[in-house]
Amino acid sequence: MKHNFDRFQLKPFLIDSLTKEGISLPTDIQERLIPAIKNGQDVIGRSQTGTGKTLAFLLPILNRVEPERKATQFIITAPTRELASQLFEVCKSYIVHHEGEDAITAQLVTGGTDRLRMIERVQHQPNIIIGTPGRILDMLNQQALKPASVEAFVVDEADQMLDMGFLEEVDKIAARMNDDLQMLVFSATIPEKLKPFLRKYMKNPKQVEVEAKGASPKNMHHWLIPDRDRNRKDILVNMTKVLNPFLAIVFTNTKESADEVFRVLQEEGLNVDCIHGGMSPRHRKKVLKKLQEAELQYLVATDLVARGIDVKGISHIINFEIPRELEYYIHRVGRTARAGWDGIAMTLYGRSDQQSIEKLEKQGVSFQYKELKKGDWVTIDKRTSQSFKTNQLPEGMTNKTKKPKKVKPGYKKKAKREMEQKATRQRRLNKRKG
Repeated sequence: MKHNFDRFQLKPFLIDSLTKEGISLPTDIQERLIPAIKNGQDVIGRSQTGTGKTLAFLLPILNRVEPERKATQFIITAPTRELASQLFEVCKSYIVHHEGEDAITAQLVTGGTDRLRMIERVQHQPNIIIGTPGRILDMLNQQALKPASVEAFVVDEADQMLDMGFLEEVDKIAARMNDDLQMLVFSATIPEKLKPFLRKYMKNPKQVEVEAKGASPKNMHHWLIPDRDRNRKDILVNMTKVLNPFLAIVFTNTKESADEVFRVLQEEGLNVDCIHGGMSPRHRKKVLKKLQEAELQYLVATDLVARGIDVKGISHIINFEIPRELEYYIHRVGRTARAGWDGIAMTLYGRSDQQSIEKLEKQGVSFQYKELKKGDWVTIDKRTSQSFKTNQLPEGMTNKTKKPKKVKPGYKKKAKREMEQKATRQRRLNKRKG
């Protein structure tokens, strides 16, 4: 039977792996990049979550590996341990189907593991190394990893590398490689600060920009829930009383906010855990294992894991806050409505979020305005949802029809006393300085 990936002339074990995974049609980015990567060309793939970019670089790399040559031929780096681990698991699932005496070898290289044991494993020269920049650079510095044999270097989620301050380490890794190194860079966005790095190491790269098919799949619904200046934690608690998610991820913008939300939901007796960059690698690994084994109903997380979680059965995404970088909205909600599942992305918003909402709408996100009334979700129109903005005036303008505030008895005496106290404090300060 003819397979749609046959035209890429991939090795039989890869076609078998794709068949067993139920993958028959290449995505747009796979269609456009697999031939270029196979031929050794530098590429820049600009793509969002859900475009199939992982297989776009992994399939041609696995096709090119020479397992009989006991040397590290390919290095793949990702910004977080979670994302590196996810890439490693995908890689392993394809290597399993490789037949023959010489099996393809791969090694995960991240922090949070026994360093000496890792040095020993890397010294065995696995064909593929997947890891985080800091630990890969450490392996180079320890001379466990031999750069001379490396043919291609993949930088995944390059914009996140930049945001997290890892681009300098990536630069140091690339600088140790051969001049004819093939560079494969994948990123959701290409910020200006990333461009000098690309110019430094890439030679006439093939550039491909691919949007996820529709900012909103048919089976995903985007809800906007106005906070109306109320405490969002109270609103969230009320939401959990009517939701019964298979698994919901609650996204916050900061570690501190994540901890607060986690405590509130825990106090409600919910089956909840929390994950963010301030937690130990052991804890993060433990939480991800719980997710994989469907032991959690709620997970509170920061954007650290927005690109690093690929768990089946996420039914709800709850944005406790709209992300500061709007690209992360797509990454967050991209965790749900996968593999035929329905998904709901619920976003709490306030007075200052209107501009962000309008930008997301221009990107193709179609929002429904919802409110929880007497235990039921009610659809409201856009104007009603913004009713808390009716008293808000453009900056610099005043409402002339506004009634003057009633002056409380004794107000003038109190104000005079406060001014005298302030003057006395200032005199004391001046005296001290003198």
